[in-house]
Amino acid sequence: MWRNRRILDLFDIREPLLLAPMAGSAGSELAIAVIEAGGLGALPCAMLSPEQIRNELGVIRQRTSGPVNLNFFCHVPPEPDAAREADWRRRLAGYYREFGLDPDAAPAGAGRNPFSEESCAIVEEYRPEVVSFHFGLPEPRLMERVRATGARIIASATTVAEARYLEEHGCDAIIAQGAEAGGHRGVFLESDISTQPGTLALVPQVVDAVSVPVIAAGGISDGRGIAAAFMLGASAVQVGTAYLQCPEALTGTPHREALSKARDDRTVLTNVFTGRPARGLLNRIVSEVGPMSADAPQFPLATAAIMPLRKAAEEKGSGDFSPLWAGQAASLARPGPATEMTRNMLSEAKALLQI
Repeated sequence: MWRNRRILDLFDIREPLLLAPMAGSAGSELAIAVIEAGGLGALPCAMLSPEQIRNELGVIRQRTSGPVNLNFFCHVPPEPDAAREADWRRRLAGYYREFGLDPDAAPAGAGRNPFSEESCAIVEEYRPEVVSFHFGLPEPRLMERVRATGARIIASATTVAEARYLEEHGCDAIIAQGAEAGGHRGVFLESDISTQPGTLALVPQVVDAVSVPVIAAGGISDGRGIAAAFMLGASAVQVGTAYLQCPEALTGTPHREALSKARDDRTVLTNVFTGRPARGLLNRIVSEVGPMSADAPQFPLATAAIMPLRKAAEEKGSGDFSPLWAGQAASLARPGPATEMTRNMLSEAKALLQI
């Protein structure tokens, strides 16, 4: 039995493992697999339409009775900047010519939606057991409506200051997300990515700074990572990259192939795909345009101009223009069914912790 039961009791789950809500790579099938293993499944909603959210939730509710986490972004949409977006298309024009594409025909749009009135209405309709937020929290009025549904509210912190902010604003638990984590980390008070702490340093400092339970995230891909997180004072872990090669994940073929060859020194923070720093595996566009480009429009407006290049390259079997999101421990992950992998990781952690 787990000695630290704070998250188990808070979420009514059997195992202290949360599936990271990886937008674009995780859906109902992966959530169900983790729920069936006793953990907390997650449905990332930032890239889904309201109808898609309802359909995915319907599948989850039909096939499992365990708790589920709905995850939403809370970024502030930037003001459109036509000149900057035109400059970005010009920066990418050579690649468009390479694929025979017209840069002026690149679509516009954000691609990722922040929590809204419509999102809140879905939470009120389906009443998920847990609602998580990324990039801060929604406005207090929406927070109160979410809390009124009975949902537990959690959010990501990348520094002690962010963790204190989240506790002060009513979070029931906090995800301490170290710099090792793949994809977009939940940075919302800071802007200097060079000062961001890693999981090993962040988790115990957050545990000491707040009174609510802490969930460790970033660079955890096996039982050793889970055991280490508990030794640092975490009450649970959140795992993402380790699941990307599972058959239940939505990971594309080029992404899977890149993950199968992942190394400890081949991930980097880059803004070229969305306009916001996110950790992924090095590929052609990251190397040639980034990793960090001053030309990229603000998050998430950089995405639209990249999409035609990504589509054209992937049709040829290439991930040169794809966001190959991955954490620094990607090489520790192994392909296999998600339920089995979850159970194996937890069994290994229990053996190491002698419980």
